[in-house]
Amino acid sequence: MTPPMKPPMKPIVLIPARLASTRLPNKMLADIGGLPMVVRSAFQAREADIGRVVVAAADPEIMEAVRDHGLETVATDPAHPSGSDRIWEACSALDPDGRHDVVINVQGDNPTLDPAAVRACLDPLAEPAVDIATIAAPIVDEAERDDPAAVKPVVSWRPDGRVGRALYFTRATAPYGEGELFHHIGLYAFRRPALQRFVSLPPSPLEEREKLEQLRALEDGMRIDVARIDSVPLTVDTPADLDRARAVIASAR
Repeated sequence: MTPPMKPPMKPIVLIPARLASTRLPNKMLADIGGLPMVVRSAFQAREADIGRVVVAAADPEIMEAVRDHGLETVATDPAHPSGSDRIWEACSALDPDGRHDVVINVQGDNPTLDPAAVRACLDPLAEPAVDIATIAAPIVDEAERDDPAAVKPVVSWRPDGRVGRALYFTRATAPYGEGELFHHIGLYAFRRPALQRFVSLPPSPLEEREKLEQLRALEDGMRIDVARIDSVPLTVDTPADLDRARAVIASAR
């Protein structure tokens, strides 16, 4: 007997955004090619064409900027300790009936994000046992191999090398030995029950040691799978990053 077809996923893309930033204050509203950064990031996410895109905002200034550019936004508690908590509040408010079974967390400081990377994040969820999906790209810059800011996923890749199961995430250079190293990209696709479970957990010991939130899920026994993409998108954390993002957008015109 032919097994029944699985219903298609119904994702919602949520972009957590707040003005408080230690390294680059008010970066979400920084102008990049005539658009606030969070707006440009949301437009990139919308180009993925996988579902509703909403900015989960902690500040009225962000909400105003997002609405001024025809995008959807929802207010969230400024006191949330993480973006995951912020998107769970937004998801609960926007979709109390649970129509969206997958929640994709796209960062608002990725103004040059390739929409294909957002789509790729859904690929691991074809496996029913996967709770959370994310993406990573091969490290090509030798300086990143030992840079603690470049988080490395330790992944058991399937034979095709496109998707694999995350065994660990670390700021150290890992795994040891010859072979590719990967740069983890902080874009996640949560099954909705997994997100609810995740935000209910207290911070875990390894999470606090490595300062990596995803280790909380692994320590609790949740499964995270990783999809391979070709290159690392530019994340804006510093004034130098902002200059690079502006140059990338200017050169694309």
